[in-house]
Amino acid sequence: MSPESDATSEPDVTSEPDATTETVATGAGDARVTWHHADAPRLVLAASHGAGGGIEARDLAALAAVLPAHGVTVALVEQPWRVAGKKVAPAPKTLDTGWRGVWPALTKPGLPVISGGRSAGARVACRTATELGAHAVLALSFPLHPPGKPEKSRAEELLGAGVPTLVVQGGNDPFGKPAEFPAGDHDLVEVPHADHGFAVPRRADLTQEDALRVITDAVVRWTAALGG
Repeated sequence: MSPESDATSEPDVTSEPDATTETVATGAGDARVTWHHADAPRLVLAASHGAGGGIEARDLAALAAVLPAHGVTVALVEQPWRVAGKKVAPAPKTLDTGWRGVWPALTKPGLPVISGGRSAGARVACRTATELGAHAVLALSFPLHPPGKPEKSRAEELLGAGVPTLVVQGGNDPFGKPAEFPAGDHDLVEVPHADHGFAVPRRADLTQEDALRVITDAVVRWTAALGG
């Protein structure tokens, strides 16, 4: 299994039925983009999945459902390995190749593009943001380190994004709790009690719906401040 895998903590939910989908050829194989269009878009949020799940992850689906009403078209990107039906993600450089290859399709509407993703997808967004000319980066459940191995930090990827960056992190994420993140030129929003997949335990003082609302409200505020 990939060292970036979060297969046990990325549950899926049903995506919006009125989305449009296109296949995009990349140097790593065919990727798939599912578009959730805003009526009067000013930004595009392009977001990819982690190493252990797809675009049906609860946070990605929630953003796709909410952001279009706020002028943000959401493009959920399935990496080529996922489209091909493989169960294990490839090396980071191959993920980056897939993301670079899909980028022209994401910029085709002529709008500023926020590069985003959850877990491994957030790492890809950070690594390639400056190179691709991303307007900003949205890092959902950034895997700061492998569980139980804080010495193997990936902070340099986050700190090197080079563009406005929002991190949304579960308060109980084994890949890095909010307090573990280094100071830097990024904003960080904590989802209380949430794990790497933003699931919250039943005993928590907020519901699963509340947790998703923390995510969507934070991203709505942040994208409004970005302009576009």
